[in-house]
Amino acid sequence: MLKKNTVTKASAKGLRFAIVASRYNARYVDSMVLAASEFLAKAKAAKVDVIRVPGAFEIPVVVGRLASHGFGGEKESEGKESAEGYHALICLGLIIRGETSHADHIGLSVTQALAEAQLYSGVPVIHEVLVVANAEQAEARCVDPRHNRGAEAASTAIDMARLMRTL
Repeated sequence: MLKKNTVTKASAKGLRFAIVASRYNARYVDSMVLAASEFLAKAKAAKVDVIRVPGAFEIPVVVGRLASHGFGGEKESEGKESAEGYHALICLGLIIRGETSHADHIGLSVTQALAEAQLYSGVPVIHEVLVVANAEQAEARCVDPRHNRGAEAASTAIDMARLMRTL
């Protein structure tokens, strides 16, 4: 059963985010990007950059480059926050299974790469690169506002960015 979005109302004031999203399956991914962007804007995020890549498989390399700048909340030696980096990265994409196992291979590769990027960089990477069976599942998870995973990803990004600042 599809669960309704779980979102918080936490402030994103002073926080910087990047959304890395695929252009493939644009109808669905664009809807998630819009929901995430609107959620972050309402939460008063200081910065939201949207970076588009051709497909889901290309998301990790961009995330790796962005994460290499470090967590945006690290303190510099004078006690000021570094202007470098993002406080969290949001990854949005959609893979629809076909007749072969290709979708599952892409999904697993993306998942492993995103997990490694956040572990090595210390920058939270929010993974909403969905693997679905069909267009009906994509519609429910990407377009329906009650279940749009873009908004949920933005909420998680805020929570993680705020948490990381306290550690």
